[in-house]
Amino acid sequence: MNSVSQLVKRFREVMLDGLWIANTNFKDQLSSVTWEQAVTKVGSLNTIALLTFHIDYYIAGIIPVFEGGNLEIKDKYSFDLPSIESKEQWDALLNKLWSDSEKFAGLLEKVPDSKLDEFFVDEKYGTYRRNIDGMIEHAYYHLGQITLIKKLLENQ
Repeated sequence: MNSVSQLVKRFREVMLDGLWIANTNFKDQLSSVTWEQAVTKVGSLNTIALLTFHIDYYIAGIIPVFEGGNLEIKDKYSFDLPSIESKEQWDALLNKLWSDSEKFAGLLEKVPDSKLDEFFVDEKYGTYRRNIDGMIEHAYYHLGQITLIKKLLENQ
């Protein structure tokens, strides 16, 4: 299996269908979260909805780069979740995350292995490989938070 295939597999595992590292994934964890749970604050922790938005912000934000465009996202906007006040709004956020995750995985599958060690947009961001690995690690980090928050909400 080439490097790109391994990265695509790892990305899909954390976002959509894997069980290997955490015995769960975003889709599995979020599928049973109600919109009320998603926006419920537990102490000083971020809400599940906010963490979901945050992960999607970065996935959606790097898609244009893989389509030959520019990197337009800014870290300072990565927590600017619009208010979620209904099941429909929560479902729309989830559907966007699944759609963006599938799109990113599909674009990544088309990247030649030789591109992985090229600079991602600008030398200061490191290589494509570093950014893709970072996306996967970032997703696992927040998946852990979501899993814990979900358990805390279920035990209230």
